[in-house]
Amino acid sequence: MKVRVTKICCAVAGACLAVQAQTPAGSFMLKGGTIHTVSGATIENGAVLVRDGKIVGVGKNITAPEGYKVIDVHGEQVYPGMIDAASMMGLDSQAEELKSDADEMGLFNPQLRAVTAMNTASEHIPASRANGVTGIIEMPEGDLISGQMSLVHLDDSGNNQEMTVAPLVAIHLRFPALTIHPLRPLENNDADDDPADPEPIPYEEAKKAYDDKMSALLKFFDDARQYQKEKAAHAAGFQLDRRFEAMLPVLEGKTPLFVTAVREQEIREAIDFADKQKVKIILADAAECYKVIPEIKAHNISVVLGPTFRLPINPDDPYDRMYTTPAALQKAGIRFAIASFSARQSRNLPFQAAAAVPFGLAHDDAYRAVSLSVAEIFGVAKQMGSIEEGKSADLIVADGDPMEVTTNVKMVFIGGKPENLDTRQRRLYEKYSGNPPKQQ
Repeated sequence: MKVRVTKICCAVAGACLAVQAQTPAGSFMLKGGTIHTVSGATIENGAVLVRDGKIVGVGKNITAPEGYKVIDVHGEQVYPGMIDAASMMGLDSQAEELKSDADEMGLFNPQLRAVTAMNTASEHIPASRANGVTGIIEMPEGDLISGQMSLVHLDDSGNNQEMTVAPLVAIHLRFPALTIHPLRPLENNDADDDPADPEPIPYEEAKKAYDDKMSALLKFFDDARQYQKEKAAHAAGFQLDRRFEAMLPVLEGKTPLFVTAVREQEIREAIDFADKQKVKIILADAAECYKVIPEIKAHNISVVLGPTFRLPINPDDPYDRMYTTPAALQKAGIRFAIASFSARQSRNLPFQAAAAVPFGLAHDDAYRAVSLSVAEIFGVAKQMGSIEEGKSADLIVADGDPMEVTTNVKMVFIGGKPENLDTRQRRLYEKYSGNPPKQQ
């Protein structure tokens, strides 16, 4: 009898181990919550089935396969994770005397990839993740062409390569501008320690700087096209040039230029430049895009707006100019996203989007501007941005609307992996409030 019982127990244990072995990692079901798909209808009392880090089922009548963990989220709200469309997270220096890793030296650096310098131990990563931001487009800074932009997951793997989802989604070009009154950088737009505006630049000096940069930009594109021809023709004496090699996807129309053009004149010139060079562009931080809406629409160009929480760039602008621009683009049928353009402000991304809602932008469109629209603009909509079958399980579970400051994000999954929501701010709060730190 004892032998028989032992054999039965061993058989049951073996069956359990077999089921566990057959259940892929990152496989579970969120059941009972309100599913905000973003790409389609909201599903009350729905479920999201995840297998091996991918979404394989979304709806009401879904049954989890044997061995899958079922997570009860009744009463909770389930959204796709947010994506910051322009971030320098992990590239800023903690020491004031050191130069930021986001800033590259030289006019042209299309071969450089910012994500390789990203500090994966930055405290801004868990702070943003705990607020529902699961991905960023890492953006280098520089003079003209500063480098390659990458799509990055904000998971806690601590490995740049593992966190990188798409190594090349765009190349950043800061379009030359005839600047007499420089704008304060977005990173310091609301800084209390430097309230003064930058000093004006004499016109002759500004004009010369503009002409020199435009000439250099046009020559660089001419040289890149000549390199493209020589490579295709297997010309004698052809030598590899990493800068021009990085430009080939742009010249072939496969990779867009992410063109920072703030004022109306810069935007118009950037559009004309793209037409003549026959390249795709995304307008970035285009604060005065509302003045060029017909041209942007006619050329089917997407726009990545900067933060809404900032002052208008012109003294005589309406006070709410930054709040109303998203609605103006939406009304015109122009695809747009909202981004931080910062190393430290991705955690506030949902609130930047929410600020446009009282000024005419529909609530659903506001969340789309920090999720699916970002994925569409950078060509990764088949991979993420919404809760749909086949996409990465980048999910957040919250007790309310993630764009409300009173909402608590309770769970975050990136690629189907549950993430730790502990942050430095939470640890400091618990330390000084007299409450012992909670185990995650």
